[in-house]
Amino acid sequence: MTAVLDPRTSHLSQDRPELADVSGIPFVRLIRVELRKMVDTRAGRWMLIVMSAISALVVAALLLWGGPEELTFNTFVGLTAFPLMVLLPIVGIMAATAEWTQRTGLVTFTLEPRRARVLAAKVIGGILLGLGVVAASFAAAALAHLLGIGLRDAPGDWSMPWQVVLGFIVAMTLLIVQGLGFGFALLNTPVAIVASILLPTIWSIVGAFPRLQTAALWLDLNRSMDPLLSGSMTGEDWAHLGTASALWIALPMAVGIWRVMTREVK
Repeated sequence: MTAVLDPRTSHLSQDRPELADVSGIPFVRLIRVELRKMVDTRAGRWMLIVMSAISALVVAALLLWGGPEELTFNTFVGLTAFPLMVLLPIVGIMAATAEWTQRTGLVTFTLEPRRARVLAAKVIGGILLGLGVVAASFAAAALAHLLGIGLRDAPGDWSMPWQVVLGFIVAMTLLIVQGLGFGFALLNTPVAIVASILLPTIWSIVGAFPRLQTAALWLDLNRSMDPLLSGSMTGEDWAHLGTASALWIALPMAVGIWRVMTREVK
């Protein structure tokens, strides 16, 4: 039997491709876009500049006024960790709230209506950025140590336990994911920044009371990260870190995913 084509609709099948043949945006491209948005915007660029400037000032102060025996590679890495612990979550917050505070959500979710893919790209992009910042901090610490050897006659001490390196990487990754979680949950940059700094700080202060010492060990993220950064984690310390991460990272992330997936884009 020969099929008969309707001349009124036959041109449609020739000019318009089938929807099944149209591929979506590649996920790798989404990650690149989200990663570029974290560093290309004015706010993101200045945040990275501020992190670099603070780390440089701290390192320069130690080079100028520290004793030669203090100018070790391990010491410089520890100094660069402090500004990162404060500012990396803010980078994650700005990445999570960009579509809602800069009114680009309609464009983003029109080009990629599957919001889960956008969320996943933001999380992976944030983790990659955090790893890049960690690598840059190690490079800066190595340069500072070389300057200490050349200018201050510091001993060439490059020793750093692998547990400390791993703990540093895990801690920075957790912090930027925490920022993403608070950003997704609140969808407002200033409110999310204040909440991510204020709430854990208040809990740390409250947890200092004697009756709350035991609870603080399990629910204070800052305290549970101390053994991680010092490379002295035990099985109980990992349990403390997991519980605190569930409260301060997993819970905001779960709430944030639900809000982003269900909120109306205007």
